[in-house]
Amino acid sequence: MENPYSNWFQTYSSQDDLLLDGKAITTQFVKDFHAILPNSSFGVSVRLNTTPALVFFDPTTKTVNLPFWNQLGPDSIGFFQKMAGSAEEGKKLFGSFFNGFYLPHELGHGVQFFVKGDTLGSYANEYFANQIGMQWWRKHGQQNNLSLCYKFAKHIMSILPDPVPKGETVKEYFNKNYDKVSSDPYIYGFLQFGQFIEIHDDRSLPDFDSLLKNYAGIN
Repeated sequence: MENPYSNWFQTYSSQDDLLLDGKAITTQFVKDFHAILPNSSFGVSVRLNTTPALVFFDPTTKTVNLPFWNQLGPDSIGFFQKMAGSAEEGKKLFGSFFNGFYLPHELGHGVQFFVKGDTLGSYANEYFANQIGMQWWRKHGQQNNLSLCYKFAKHIMSILPDPVPKGETVKEYFNKNYDKVSSDPYIYGFLQFGQFIEIHDDRSLPDFDSLLKNYAGIN
């Protein structure tokens, strides 16, 4: 079987290939989780479900829902093109993050749900999911792909306006305005790509196994 990571940080042209690789990656994540917490009921599957929310964990179905590029609406495609600077780069940006980085991020939200029953939208929960995503990819040798994501994130943060009012932190603003933030891709992008950069550069960040143990309180 072909390595499922070899194409994952690219935009898929085949729904079957996207789902096949997404399932393989999810299976490996679940296996890695149970190696640390063998008695947990943790179990998440993946499915194709293209919506304006792009990629998301649904606690009611225990699924990560993946978007397919050719099914995106014009607003979503326009966002990626604007952030990346061209149609070609916009497609690459989508592949790097949304058929790329964010699958284990969303599985991190699955961890929150199964371990603590937590489905709250908050700055801290997004931060943990990004830490999980970052360290799981590093665990599986994807530093080069993370570096490509990092370049995109740095570029985006250089052009996105800061939506946070003076006197507030990003964390305070996000927690108070979650519905507004999460429904606006430009504001939500400022949060997510900013967190990605901060976590990528955090040299004190524990590895994936330690993050899980710390979260579950078994250290």
